[in-house]
Amino acid sequence: MNDLRIVFLGTPDFAVAVLKKLVENNKNIVGVITAPDKPAGRGRSLKQSAVKEYALSQDLHVLQPTNLKSGDFLSELKSLNANLQIVVAFRMLPQLVWKMPEYGTFNLHASLLPQYRGAAPINWVLINGETKTGVTTFFINEEIDTGNILLQEEIIIKEEDNAGSLHDKLMHLGSDLVLKTVSQIAKKKIQAIPQNFSGKLKSANKLHTENTKIDWTLPGKDIHNMVRGLSPYPSAWSYLFNDNKEIVIKIYATHIEEANHQEEIGTIISTKSTLKVAVQNGYIFIEELQLPGKKKMDVKSLLNGYIFKTDAKMR
Repeated sequence: MNDLRIVFLGTPDFAVAVLKKLVENNKNIVGVITAPDKPAGRGRSLKQSAVKEYALSQDLHVLQPTNLKSGDFLSELKSLNANLQIVVAFRMLPQLVWKMPEYGTFNLHASLLPQYRGAAPINWVLINGETKTGVTTFFINEEIDTGNILLQEEIIIKEEDNAGSLHDKLMHLGSDLVLKTVSQIAKKKIQAIPQNFSGKLKSANKLHTENTKIDWTLPGKDIHNMVRGLSPYPSAWSYLFNDNKEIVIKIYATHIEEANHQEEIGTIISTKSTLKVAVQNGYIFIEELQLPGKKKMDVKSLLNGYIFKTDAKMR
């Protein structure tokens, strides 16, 4: 059965890599569904999604519905006569959409399901200090990230990985897995296995202001993992109290030094080239950060012109 007619649904760069892999392997993409253009930048001009830009460059048919349940959209989708749909980094689909194709709708998720279901799996595996993760393809059902698993691929997380580097690794790994999944569906060799929800399951909740703020009372390793898990986006942040002012700073890279000390938690100690913060079991050295209204910079560049007072603290 090599007559697959595929509709692809996705929006960001992560999804582009998957779509590109399918196109380069001559899969029949009859339609691409992506988010509507959005105002962006100072001029608020409309910006196309990364998926739309790539799809148009390949002369693919693009749909940008604002309402996935609208009659016009459903009619247009049905007219494409797709028998398989693939979802990568897109919003939740109504049953009318995911049940439409004969061979179903499958999703690529950037974790080893059932672990880390949710919106931010790449970030949370790093924040939680995991040593491995992976990608999963699974059939979509009524609930988020709970459908029967098709294929999985595992990857080791390296100490030097952050959210940016792990994103790119999983993007390429996921592209290969989607292609493999499509090939096995075409050959009718795929076997869908129900997820096992027993045992302790970790979630990948959406990131927001509250859960990206650094808690300096945590062990140094946990703080370091949080920084790498949120770098480069959306970034870990902290209040910096210095020179009788409190500002919000973003921190992108750190390393740890274990040591006994008598400093109060959050105390900042700076030299001409280093900046460290006292934590419960040592120090967090800040390597890269961003002050309000400034560009991201390494700590040596910051210390060339920024003075930390003796009572400076992270809060």
